[in-house]
Amino acid sequence: MSILQIKDLTFSYHKDNVLEDINLNVEEKDFIAIIGPNGGGKSTLLKLILGINDIQNGSINISESIGYVPQNTNINTSFPIKVIEVVVMGHINEKRPLFGYSKNEISCAMDALKQVSMEDYANHRIGSLSGGQRQRIMIARALCAHPKILLLDEPTSSIDVEGQKQIYDLLKELNKSITIIVVSHDISVILGFASKVAHINKTLTFHDTHLSKEFNTQDEHFCEVELLQMLNKKSIKNCEC
Repeated sequence: MSILQIKDLTFSYHKDNVLEDINLNVEEKDFIAIIGPNGGGKSTLLKLILGINDIQNGSINISESIGYVPQNTNINTSFPIKVIEVVVMGHINEKRPLFGYSKNEISCAMDALKQVSMEDYANHRIGSLSGGQRQRIMIARALCAHPKILLLDEPTSSIDVEGQKQIYDLLKELNKSITIIVVSHDISVILGFASKVAHINKTLTFHDTHLSKEFNTQDEHFCEVELLQMLNKKSIKNCEC
């Protein structure tokens, strides 16, 4: 069942095309990795999906709610805001009291923290957490909106290897009930978790394959070019023409 459909999408800045004729169907409980070079159009596509940029040509149809986790979790570590206060901000289009938050909002935020195994940090200052912990908090904040699609932009940038794996293990668990779309350069990590790959460099090449079953990625590291070569070889091998 398609829950996000992009059709014939073209977008330009100052008459220079950044995206050309993009077509993509995202199905329920997909785990899609979006990869591509810097300047290839990944960020522009995210902005179009999120409605930050207006569509010029083509269409984007979304049938489910979207939660968004931004790339940058670097914050003013001296700012006195607690984890629970950050997470509760994920509520959208809800009336709240003039002062403070409702019991339902706090309860929802705590449930989201439990989903990311961070409930014990609810009253800690956000600035006291590690980068990986802060990223979990950002995911919890997105979960407060009860999304059916979770869109993440470079969720493991500036996080150590162990922290990266923990984030992707969490996303794999969330994928049991939520569609996951990840923009990332962490190719070797993605190979073990994503089921599909969309490569964007102005145009889009889509690989519908369960990567973790096709490639043995343990203790290996791949650059983007190597990954595309592997995927293309598989496509040729499976071609019956």
